[in-house]
Amino acid sequence: MESNKLIAKNPTAYHNYEILEKIEAGIVLYGTEIKSIRAGKVNLKDSYASIEKNGEVYVYSMHISPYDHGNIYNKDPMRPKKLLLNKREINKLIGMTTQKGYTLVPIQMYFKGNFVKVELGVGRGKKLYDKREDLKKKEAERKIDRYLKERNA
Repeated sequence: MESNKLIAKNPTAYHNYEILEKIEAGIVLYGTEIKSIRAGKVNLKDSYASIEKNGEVYVYSMHISPYDHGNIYNKDPMRPKKLLLNKREINKLIGMTTQKGYTLVPIQMYFKGNFVKVELGVGRGKKLYDKREDLKKKEAERKIDRYLKERNA
């Protein structure tokens, strides 16, 4: 059993989207990008994925900082990065995103063995009132936890 070492999470994924299904995908990277990822210099905050006309899936707006010692081998930090999925998974994603109007959102990035994997979520955008309700629920849970902690101490 391989342990997954978390690299980065998308902090706004669960806030802005109702994630209905998750799928694991590999990602095409270059050497200096891997070194930068190992240093933890990745930002998934505003990133999103889309399926191109040729049937390939790309992640956009994922920022991987240039490697400090990379000089001429550094790639553009905001370049679109290709995701590695099999045909059946891509067809499933095409069906969900076109018919039901869902979007693909990178949720987290992690190491699985020596490989970098991206967890994609198929989600529907939340309305403003849904976001407010979620914040109210979280605040209520925090208050309950604080109260129980004070009571047990």
